[in-house]
Amino acid sequence: MMDSLLWVEKHRPKTIDDCVLSDSIKTTLRDVVSQNKIPNLMFTGTSGIGKTTAARAICNETGADYLIINGSDEGRMIDTLRTKMTQFCSTISLTGSRKVVIIDEADYMNPDSVQPAMRNFIEKFADNCSFIFTCNYKNRIIEPIHSRCAVIDFTLDKDEKPVIASQFMNRVEHILSDETIVFDKNVIAKLVLKHFPDFRRVLNELQRYSTSGEINSGILANIKEMNMKELINSLCEKNFSKMRQWVVSNVDNDPASVYRKIYDELYSVTEKSSIPQAVLIIADYQYKSAFVADQEINLVACLVELMAECEFV
Repeated sequence: MMDSLLWVEKHRPKTIDDCVLSDSIKTTLRDVVSQNKIPNLMFTGTSGIGKTTAARAICNETGADYLIINGSDEGRMIDTLRTKMTQFCSTISLTGSRKVVIIDEADYMNPDSVQPAMRNFIEKFADNCSFIFTCNYKNRIIEPIHSRCAVIDFTLDKDEKPVIASQFMNRVEHILSDETIVFDKNVIAKLVLKHFPDFRRVLNELQRYSTSGEINSGILANIKEMNMKELINSLCEKNFSKMRQWVVSNVDNDPASVYRKIYDELYSVTEKSSIPQAVLIIADYQYKSAFVADQEINLVACLVELMAECEFV
């Protein structure tokens, strides 16, 4: 199976103790497991931080039958609720255990049809089934669903980040050793720091770089930090070619962090009268980045509009 070839699946933790999470979240989730009765939960936080892994680990440890629905795909359609989910939730587990529906990327469910329908759905099958919603943006999920769930925020505090990064670094080294990959520890540390706390992204990048059986300093050119000065110069000069070259070199970074860095940098190089328009442009394209098929085109479009609409110092 393809899943067995992907490191993110092959090395996915099976228990809460194995997950790389803050102590406070682990304590909360251990309590859920120890009670052996899963309440309705909502896990929120940035991409790749371990929300779905934690949901699956809870189900594994409690022996629950579970169904995963992708909220950004089939979960956007009301027919999924009426057919696939209804069939699963309305039948008793053969093992006598509780059933769980994990709705991944629930913030992409249609807020006008699917999400309102989920309210009654949760209550209708409450005796037989629990629901775990995972989302990046909890404000995109309607309040009636919030009120029916215990919300757990996976976002790391400033003080927790060094500890979690160190734990994840140890996990990465173990995975690479298990895969018999020769690696340079300093190079791995740079890769982890660049994408932290997106654990999924780190593992996918490591698997991509490991095809030769070795990860060394040769990949450092691919994981360098974004050169914002280079981008700003191209915008000030209204040089499309230089700007597009910058985008090609940096489009693999997390879109949210790219738009945030552009936002931070523009304040110092944009005329005061242009700042409101620049903010609106960046906010619009950052929102679109969650839905577009091609991040490069979306980012280039954003920067072209900034060049056209804004005056630079």
